Amino acid sequence: MKISFENPDKVNGLMTLTVEEADYKDNVEKTLKNYRKKANVPGFRVGMVPMGMIKKQYGTAVKVEEINKLLGEEIYKYVKDNNIQMLGEPLPHEAQEPVDLEKEAPYTFQFDIAVAPEMNATLTGDDTIDHYTIAVDDDIINRQIDMFASRAGHYDKVEEYQANDMLKGDLRELDAEGNTKEGGITVEGAVLMPEYIKVDDQKKLFDGCKLGDIITFNPKKAYPESDVEVSSLLKIKKEEVAEMNSDFSYQVTEISRYTKAEVGQELFDQVFGKDAVKDEKEFREKIAEGLKAQFAVDSDFKFIQDVRKYMENKVGELTYPDALLKRVMLNNNKDKGQEYVDKNYEQSIKELTWHLIKEQLVNANGIKIDDADIKETAKEAARAQFAQYGMTNIPEEYIDNYATDMLKKKEYIDSFVDRSIDRKLTAVLKNVVKLNEKTATLDEFNKLVQGE
Repeated sequence: MKISFENPDKVNGLMTLTVEEADYKDNVEKTLKNYRKKANVPGFRVGMVPMGMIKKQYGTAVKVEEINKLLGEEIYKYVKDNNIQMLGEPLPHEAQEPVDLEKEAPYTFQFDIAVAPEMNATLTGDDTIDHYTIAVDDDIINRQIDMFASRAGHYDKVEEYQANDMLKGDLRELDAEGNTKEGGITVEGAVLMPEYIKVDDQKKLFDGCKLGDIITFNPKKAYPESDVEVSSLLKIKKEEVAEMNSDFSYQVTEISRYTKAEVGQELFDQVFGKDAVKDEKEFREKIAEGLKAQFAVDSDFKFIQDVRKYMENKVGELTYPDALLKRVMLNNNKDKGQEYVDKNYEQSIKELTWHLIKEQLVNANGIKIDDADIKETAKEAARAQFAQYGMTNIPEEYIDNYATDMLKKKEYIDSFVDRSIDRKLTAVLKNVVKLNEKTATLDEFNKLVQGE
């Protein structure tokens, strides 16, 4: 087989492959012999069908299959052997004439190949990048304590309603005269939190109500933009809400008020385990310790964001084979059409640029990841997930099992691999570049991450 590759502008490549009969003949003959061994044709014993009949029936299809397989193998071998950084998949050349495989070889095939633009994405001690430390101050510790106390709280029964209390009562649909409607909707023990009613004049109807009070309100007016809430409250189908304009009476049978847990030994034990903390001072110190570890992960995430921004500016604007890449993108998203390509191409190029930059940084710094790295990343994700719910004393064995379960799900694997690379790259680059150390409060830091 003869292969030539033209790449005059460095990014648009044209590969020409000339296939001779000798390149595929042996494989075609081998496949047809296997077909003959298994062929079950009336009038012939299995394995005794004349080869001429087998060739007539299957010859062309087998030849097409073998040539396609050969082309794929040779293209990727040539790309690898010649260190061509191909983007996406090769596409048949737009000016390629149809190849008639019924005729005798040789056959000539041409493919358009998108090639990555040349760049030099390196970082040294001469490069300075911001690195943020999130301040663990009294305010953030107090917020964390309040969150723990809220999660560990309980409901008390009270006599009179205040904002954020939860009501339980009996709902009855009323007729036009304000009387209980015969055959109307009745819901006993309906739970209601007036604080979440969207319309003020309906919300105010519940102000200061007491056990046994009867309030008349209109659910449809109370939740004008949420058919789901109305259907849930009245126990009717969502489709029926549009026709429901009645007033309802609501007789209060129970008022519950949520009370935060006291900051004491019971809360200490619940958050960090039995007797791990003995007083509020130790409690605050333990919280600060956990927050610092959590914020270090967030800080590293921001650092990689800043590395990306710095490197994108450093390599400058790159020239891509736009027309060809749009063809590749359309080929991979045929069901979404050209509109999808037009809408998403620019963002895809930004992501591709960062991918190429990161690839160079990873290779330049000899970064490799293994199963242990991916497992540790999964465990980090598990800890962060539990921490969101105030669960900080999860046994390591449970974290390990949770991470193992996540790694069984294919949708997690790619993100964990990427995150593992980022973690190692961050650790290495913090020792390569000059760090411009900065301190920020959590609120300031979050605004920076969100680009505000």
